Amino acid sequence: MHALRIYEAEARSILSATTGFIAAAGFTHSLTPARNCTYGCTYCYVPTLGIYGGLKPDDWRNWGQFSTFKSNAASLLRRELRPQQVIYCSPLVDPYQPAEADARRMPAILEALAEHPPRAFTLQTRGPLILRDLDALVALAARTILRVSFSITTDREEIRRRYEPHCAPLADRWDTVRALNRAGIETYATLAPLLPCDPEALIGLAIGATTGDIIGDPLHTRVSKPRGATTREAALKISHASGFEAWHEPGFQDALVARMAQYARAAGRCFVTGTEGFSRLARVGCFAARS
Repeated sequence: MHALRIYEAEARSILSATTGFIAAAGFTHSLTPARNCTYGCTYCYVPTLGIYGGLKPDDWRNWGQFSTFKSNAASLLRRELRPQQVIYCSPLVDPYQPAEADARRMPAILEALAEHPPRAFTLQTRGPLILRDLDALVALAARTILRVSFSITTDREEIRRRYEPHCAPLADRWDTVRALNRAGIETYATLAPLLPCDPEALIGLAIGATTGDIIGDPLHTRVSKPRGATTREAALKISHASGFEAWHEPGFQDALVARMAQYARAAGRCFVTGTEGFSRLARVGCFAARS
């Protein structure tokens, strides 16, 4: 693991009203506990947002080399939480990024959520560190609709090392998904972004580890998305050097998604992409508190 620089700064607020993709999926607010993510994945779209992602120039120029945690996140949450909010954590950083192991911001955030539960809360992560807070997650799940969307991008470990070298090995991530499900946490395998893989094998792993719908999305492409966030140049260079340019082409991506959806249907499951897929994470319905 690369050396981590961890900073702290007070924030003026912690919950943001959603716009764009996350709003279309059904979330009312997002929660971002830090600025900059020490996973530093080569494909991450966030630094391409620049100031529109709440970043500062040092963030997008040195993406992944440090993180600045919001030191007053938990106290702000206690002021800003409301019962009808549907919250996504986080569209801009992984809440269980490597720096969280030392910063330990999430336990206090989960405690605040349990004290003032929103209508629903979703954690998006690829970090096995989430199991450190399993007891707090179980307690929160007794108070509100809690979901974990766990990102796994490929079935090939050499691809993982190439595109996301600071992420945990794939076997550890699948073990984490299974552990969360065993604990009663509603957990989704989110196959996003889809890196070079054996698509049937990847869907098969998701079917074996989960019980609900499987969510996914290809890599962002500037061709199909002329404005806003897109895949970082670092991933494009890796794909070009490795002969994986097709994984960035919309036609190839459409065929890939269709192939994976067909394989999932044959197994009696759904593979869903885009806002339709992420809407699974924002559903509210009725909630029955656990004793």
